[in-house]
Amino acid sequence: MARKFIGTKIVPSVLIFISLIVSAILADFLLHLAGLIWVGRYLGIVGTLIILSSFLYSLRKRKLFKAGSPKTLLQNHELMGWLGALCILVHGGIHFNAIIPWLALIAMIVVVASGLTGKYLLKQAKERLKDKEKALKAQNKTTDEVERELLYSSLLVETMQKWRKVHMPLTMIFFAFALIHIVITLLLWRW
Repeated sequence: MARKFIGTKIVPSVLIFISLIVSAILADFLLHLAGLIWVGRYLGIVGTLIILSSFLYSLRKRKLFKAGSPKTLLQNHELMGWLGALCILVHGGIHFNAIIPWLALIAMIVVVASGLTGKYLLKQAKERLKDKEKALKAQNKTTDEVERELLYSSLLVETMQKWRKVHMPLTMIFFAFALIHIVITLLLWRW
């Protein structure tokens, strides 16, 4: 049971995160090998735009607009967050030019890890709640008994949904560092 749990729940999130880091290292290496280091500079812009567009999900969730399916927008948020992070990691590369860009890069990696962790924890809590409900119904418990016994578990799911209260401040820290980096870059860019 524990092996199945680890294999189906934890491993995919870990592999997604590792694939992000490995893909960034490989892409940066190939750009250096091909003499196209300058491409990395512009991948920061591309990555930022991709990440910004991934926030359509957040806007939809907060009912700031009505277009699109929340499920599809969430899947796009996850995919575009990964792709945007990849572009920005390649943009940062192995260059140690300044502290603010590295703080932004580290904050972004923490945000990605936070997103993957929250997705995993919430999914796990919801699955446990459904399994417990099925088991209670199989015991021919009344609706009131089922609701009473599921109350604690449903509160756990509700608490897990609040992980966003951690994810969002981390995202804001990332955006603050990224914005400072962008403004300084625009001011100092050799136009």
